[in-house]
Amino acid sequence: MAAFTPQNRTLISSAALSRRKGKVVYWTVLTLVLVVFTVVFIGPLYWMVTGGLKSVHEVVSNPPSFYPKHAKPGNYKTAWTQLKLARLLFNTFYYAFGALFFQLVFDVAAAYALSKLRPVLGNIVLGAMLATLMIPATVLIVPQYMTVLDLPLLHINLINQPWAIWLPTVANGFNIFLLKRFFDSIPQDLMSAASIDGAGPLRTLWSIVLPMSRPIIGVVSIFAIVNVWKDFLWPMLVEPDPTKQPINIGINSLSQGVPENVLIAALAISSVPTLLIFLVFQRNIMSGLTAGSLKG
Repeated sequence: MAAFTPQNRTLISSAALSRRKGKVVYWTVLTLVLVVFTVVFIGPLYWMVTGGLKSVHEVVSNPPSFYPKHAKPGNYKTAWTQLKLARLLFNTFYYAFGALFFQLVFDVAAAYALSKLRPVLGNIVLGAMLATLMIPATVLIVPQYMTVLDLPLLHINLINQPWAIWLPTVANGFNIFLLKRFFDSIPQDLMSAASIDGAGPLRTLWSIVLPMSRPIIGVVSIFAIVNVWKDFLWPMLVEPDPTKQPINIGINSLSQGVPENVLIAALAISSVPTLLIFLVFQRNIMSGLTAGSLKG
């Protein structure tokens, strides 16, 4: 008789699955769960995409129609030109990748220092960073706005400047924590070997730590881009110039007098880049989130 190990433990025993009734119940429940979750997550996307293909009458009709009776793909072209989505997408990519650059530079440096350089009071600094995660983001809106309105020491007004979006994203306690946890899993023997070979802290970071940290850096990069992409309140405050607004704010600013079906088409277009990022890098997201969770 085979010995029982924790790896053999499952929600449903193999003996129950071997019976006909067990198989029927298992596959029925699994199918229902998959269908329900698929409808919950895919349903809004389907509604948005098909809404952009409907006429105005179909969009506002009650009860709503589940598919466009007379598809109007021209709504997407109208949305692209009338709402100037090309310019808005360029602005969004500019802000997103600028924030990504600064987050990678400063957050990686902070996580590396806390994990491998072990500064004095490093645990207190890390605890203070994690404590900021308990503060609602809306509470920080006013002090952040006052800061970018008159930058301390330099006395520079950052309104309508990309720095107003980039600087608040740099100090991200969650990303620093993720990076630190991964850096903690890197064997200290490698760090000691690099030190014996004469590599300083910066050379060790560049040649050893960063090449091994590609999964978690990929996750942090995706988080940085998506956070800027989906943000609404902060860019609305600091980027009042319509020519400099990201896509979320730009669509809202230019939506006056735009038919509902064209507006829905614009929203569908604006969601495509983030969906593509997730579909392409979903494996990196899962591997990066689980990497470093176990140390052997």
